[in-house]
Amino acid sequence: MKGLLRTLLLLETFVFVVQQHVDGGLTENEISQQLSNEDRRQNPALTDPRRDESDSQQYCHLSFPDIHAALRELTATDTEQKANIRALETRLREELNKKTDEMSNLTESQVEELRKENRDREIAFSAALMESGSGHIGPFTTEITLTYRNVFTNIGNAYNPITGIFTAPLKGAYMFSFSIFGYGSSSTASTASIVKNGEKVVVAHAQQDQYFVNSSKGVVLILEVGDVVYVRLWSGTKIYDNQNNHMTFSGYLLFPLREQDLCRM
Repeated sequence: MKGLLRTLLLLETFVFVVQQHVDGGLTENEISQQLSNEDRRQNPALTDPRRDESDSQQYCHLSFPDIHAALRELTATDTEQKANIRALETRLREELNKKTDEMSNLTESQVEELRKENRDREIAFSAALMESGSGHIGPFTTEITLTYRNVFTNIGNAYNPITGIFTAPLKGAYMFSFSIFGYGSSSTASTASIVKNGEKVVVAHAQQDQYFVNSSKGVVLILEVGDVVYVRLWSGTKIYDNQNNHMTFSGYLLFPLREQDLCRM
C-alpha cells in the first residue's frame, strides 16, 4: 500500500514538472532537483539499528554508575557495622558479668564494712544555746566554752551537748557556723569565736548602747581525726537567748580527705 502511494505521488510530481517544462516554468536542473527533493521526502534516510543500539549502550554506560559495585560496597559496610556492634555488645556483657561476679563475691563482713564507711561519712549537727527559759550569759572574768544544749540534729554523734565540743571522727573538710545575740540597755559587747584545738579561728562581735545586737560567722576547716571545735565567749562580754533560739552552733562534713588530697593543697 505504501509503495502504491509513493508511485502515485511520483507520477503526480512528474506530470507537474512536465507541465511546467511545457509552459517554460522550470529548467532541466530544476526538474531533477524537484524530483530528488520529493524522493528524499518520501524515502527518509534509514538508520543503522546496530549503531543506534551501540550508541544507547554507550550512553547508559556513561550516565549511570556501576550499581552492582555500589550495592556490593554497601553490603560490605553494613556487614562490618553489624560485626562491630556485636563485638561491642559482647564486651559490655562481659564487663557487666564481671561486675556482677565481683559484687556476688563480697562477703557479708565486707558489705557491712561498706555500709559502716558510708555511715561514718554522715556527720552533721545543729544546736541552740538554751533548752528552755531565757536570760543573759556573762559577763565573766575569763573566757568560757558555750554549751549548746538544745540539740536539733546530731547525725554521727560527733557533737557533745554536755561539753559543747565537736570532735572530728573522720579526716575531712568541715563547715561550721555560729551566731550571737545581745539584748539590754548597757554598753556591754557580745563577742564570741570559733576555736579549733585551742586556737581562735573567726570572731563574731556586736555592740550598741540599747536594743538588740547580733552577728554571725562561718568557716570551713580541715580537720584530722580527733580535732576539736567549739565556741568561746570572750571575757567581759555577755549574750542573750530565749525560746526563739537566737544563739546557734552548727557544723557538718563537706567531704572526707585522703593524704594525697592534703598534699595537693
